[in-house]
Amino acid sequence: MIRLRARTEVDAPAERVWGLLGDYGHDPAWRAGVATMAPSPPGPAEPGQTTDEHLRFAGRSYRNGGRVESVGPGRALSWATTSGVRAAGRRAVEELPGGRCRVALETDVRPEGVDRLLAPVLGRVLRRRMVADLARLRALAERGPADREADGTADGEVVR
Repeated sequence: MIRLRARTEVDAPAERVWGLLGDYGHDPAWRAGVATMAPSPPGPAEPGQTTDEHLRFAGRSYRNGGRVESVGPGRALSWATTSGVRAAGRRAVEELPGGRCRVALETDVRPEGVDRLLAPVLGRVLRRRMVADLARLRALAERGPADREADGTADGEVVR
C-alpha cells in the first residue's frame, strides 16, 4: 500500500477553501491530470454521493468510480473508490486564527498487478503530485472570489 499525506496552510477562510475542496465538481481546477470529475448528485459532498473521475497519470488514462463514505462535523470527508484504482482517503479543512486555515489530504492507494512492483517509484511521484495539487488549491483559494470573477474562473476552473 502507498500512503500519501500532505498538509498546507492557506491564507483564506476555511469556508471558502471547503467550498473548493468539499465539492468534487471543482477537482479539475486544482488536481493535475483530472480531466473530468462528475459527482452525483452534483454539489457539496454528502454521504453516499458517487463520483465518476477521468484522469491521466504517467501517460495512461484512468476512470475511477468513487463514493463519499462520510462527511464529518466541521469540514472533513472520507471517500473510497468503487471501481478503477483501489484507493481511499480523507480531505479536511481546519480553521486557524486570522482568517486562515489548514488543509490536509490523505490517500491510501493499493497498486495491483505489475504496478505493485513499481510502488516505491509510484509513491514518490504521487507524493510530489499531491503537494503540487495542494499548492494549486491554495493559489485558487487565496485569489478570492473577486479575483476569480475578474479572470473568468469564478466557477473554480483554472485558466491554463
